[in-house]
Amino acid sequence: MQHWQKLLLIDLLLVALATVFALILRDNFEVSADRLWTLLPYLVVTLVVASVMIPALGLNRSVWRLTAMTDYLTVFTATVVMVIGAVAISFGINRLDGIARALPVLQGFFILFALVGVRVLTRLWHAGRRRPAQLVGAMPSAGGETVLVVGLNRLSELYLRSVAELAPDHVKIAGLLGGADRHTGWSVQQHPILGGPEAVAKVLRDLEVHGILVDRIVISGPFEALSEDAQTALLEVERATAIRLDFIAERLGLVRSAATPAAQDSDLFSIRDADLDNLRRRPYWRAKRIVDVVAALLLLSICVPVMLLLAALVAFDLGRPVVFWQQRPGLGGQPFKLFKFRTMTDAHDAHGRLIEHAQRLTALGHFLRRSRLDELPQLLNVLLGEMSFVGPRPLLAVEQPAGIAARLLVRPGLTGWAQVEGGRSISAADKAALDIWYVHNASFALDFKILWRTLQMVLFGERVSTAAIQRAWQELGQAGICSPGKFAAQQHSCSVTEGQRAA
Repeated sequence: MQHWQKLLLIDLLLVALATVFALILRDNFEVSADRLWTLLPYLVVTLVVASVMIPALGLNRSVWRLTAMTDYLTVFTATVVMVIGAVAISFGINRLDGIARALPVLQGFFILFALVGVRVLTRLWHAGRRRPAQLVGAMPSAGGETVLVVGLNRLSELYLRSVAELAPDHVKIAGLLGGADRHTGWSVQQHPILGGPEAVAKVLRDLEVHGILVDRIVISGPFEALSEDAQTALLEVERATAIRLDFIAERLGLVRSAATPAAQDSDLFSIRDADLDNLRRRPYWRAKRIVDVVAALLLLSICVPVMLLLAALVAFDLGRPVVFWQQRPGLGGQPFKLFKFRTMTDAHDAHGRLIEHAQRLTALGHFLRRSRLDELPQLLNVLLGEMSFVGPRPLLAVEQPAGIAARLLVRPGLTGWAQVEGGRSISAADKAALDIWYVHNASFALDFKILWRTLQMVLFGERVSTAAIQRAWQELGQAGICSPGKFAAQQHSCSVTEGQRAA
């Protein structure tokens, strides 16, 4: 048995125990064989839903000793979907006969407690096996060095953990610089915050009084994000002493250096930073997120039986896995996994190459694509905050068009303005224009219009609205987002396309 299968079995066992304990607590610890027998159908349904949701969200493939808050949020999402799915399916089977209304609430609480608890305990157990951290200022071993860390962020936290696990004898942390003055005297992972980066010279003198000589200063964030005084103070230390500055974010490739070339075709769309910030801060996005969460929960409670049926059909038609994923750029360009039901086989030709897409698409796969049912798993992406119901459709990174800064200001959508007004046949530039136009004009009325047009598209097929494309380019041109030359060229392209269709 593979390791991920063992973890799945452990999680399913915890789900079962949590459900039984919820019944015991609900009945005030007075449990009979009849009550357990009554619970059995609901428990079986819960385990079936859990056996789908846990692998779908990758809970049984995460390294428990390295879990973080994002993993626990995923556990919370899985728990909510499991309980809602179990209630919905059981209600359809036997109207929840013999199941108290409070039981699912208690069940969800104990499942969450059990799944998160086992991961936290595993992490703590592994952390306890490490050697205790050395005292700050202790004499480094031969070839070791003393480091001062600048920045209070996730990267500095990760650096401190890496030192504690991989180089506790070689690297000694003298302390941290960063944050507001009120943080001075606090600690991060038992390492003191000694002040702000502007006071680096004074901090170094104070450490030297205590016999601590700093060899290297690790800067965990973008240097440009520091204040001008902090930049000047750090550069002066590097110039006047033998202490090295180590820009760890740049070394890891996490920030773009000034020499990084700009993206090609950047002249297609040009939006001022102030305008981008105003678009990003629109209150509508927060209100829309609330609607997305509520709608996703409701639809998942309704669609879980359909998704289980489709998963079974895909497994029978194509085998495992039943869910396919691709990495796409999402909000702010952050990559996420977009889920779909599989629609194609893995057939190869005599040379070991995958055959054409059309030849690998099965009859079931064609139906799923035509009806858009293959995208039902993306309801999980919506619930996790990676997608929205309406927004720019997420593309592959290599297909991401110019204007990326505006197109990725919002969460990508299950459907979008470019899909209902352009479909698959229009150019990448026209799709980007429609998407950026949506970002500028998004509202609940427009979102409902897009959802209605999506239903029409599923029933009657795609259509291309040249008027909508021209309107998008015209309004973006009037707003100064695209150059007049590009606007004129796109108008000509639209008119030629329309003439070709008429012919």
